[in-house]
Amino acid sequence: MIKVFAIGVISFLVAFFATPTLTHFLYKYKLWKKAVKEKAIDGGDIQYFKKFHSDNEVKTPRMGGLLIWVTVLLVTFFFHLLSLFGEGFWIGELNFLSREQTWLPLFTLVSASVVGLADDLLQVTDVRKLPLLNKIYKKNEVEGISLRYRIGLVALIGAIGAWWFYFKLGHDMIFIPGVGDMYLGFFYIPFFIIVMLAVYSGGVIDGIDGLSGGTFASIFTAYATIALFQGQSELAAFCLAIVGSILAFLWFNIPPARFYMSETGVLGLTATLTVVAFLTGAVAVLPVIAFLLVIESGSVIIQLLSKKLRGRKFFLSAPIHHHFEAKGWPRYKVTMRFWII
Repeated sequence: MIKVFAIGVISFLVAFFATPTLTHFLYKYKLWKKAVKEKAIDGGDIQYFKKFHSDNEVKTPRMGGLLIWVTVLLVTFFFHLLSLFGEGFWIGELNFLSREQTWLPLFTLVSASVVGLADDLLQVTDVRKLPLLNKIYKKNEVEGISLRYRIGLVALIGAIGAWWFYFKLGHDMIFIPGVGDMYLGFFYIPFFIIVMLAVYSGGVIDGIDGLSGGTFASIFTAYATIALFQGQSELAAFCLAIVGSILAFLWFNIPPARFYMSETGVLGLTATLTVVAFLTGAVAVLPVIAFLLVIESGSVIIQLLSKKLRGRKFFLSAPIHHHFEAKGWPRYKVTMRFWII
């Protein structure tokens, strides 16, 4: 218990004191989007979004997710290196890097976050001047890596994770509460990839100051608790390391935000969440624990289907947090009510 919660506190403190340096860097080099988006995902107008999201947001830096995954990476390897001095060195006992529990989620966090960082860098750079990137760049808009390529990269990360679970760890079934183990066999691999893509789609929750941070902090705290009760102390410590860094992120992003989490945070957290859910055997309750991600992603799907089949919107704006904005809720009210949920 001391180990797990100490890691969470240390992660918070590291991220907290690192934030001024990060924000200085982000503002010094003006690492924000060069323009607000003008079209919805289906190419339609986004009148409500433009009404509540002004050009002032362009001056808020992206890549705040660096604070989360870099902190976790540093804390992980710091205590791992201390553990190499020998078991008698008590602080080395805080090491939570293990092949069985944390290698894969750490690899997933870093690799997915790096992909997200590449997307963020494209969004803060006028890549129209870089002809070699035209194929993965949405022309006429500063939108970074196109959605099709991002989905492909997430699927690739999911395929690597699925391969590790199936061939290295021997996982071929999932546990259903109240039912028992359900054998999937080789279908475990595509199921894993689909879950990762579904969780990533919930990343659209990163749209209002502090909303995604509070949501992911709650989700990873839940899985830290599950891991701890199952005796997976290293995985629990890893989850709380993420929570600690997210809470430091939130400290500086209570509205108005100093910087946005953006893709390098959202992509890393959603991919890692998938891995943690499978490692704990609690993937069946993921839609309950990550309920906000489900309704955020679902609202976008419903909106797109409604516009395609009915010719009109179902929500005033999507994802659903923008719908409540359009109904007149202040942003802080949307954020805090979603936190309560």
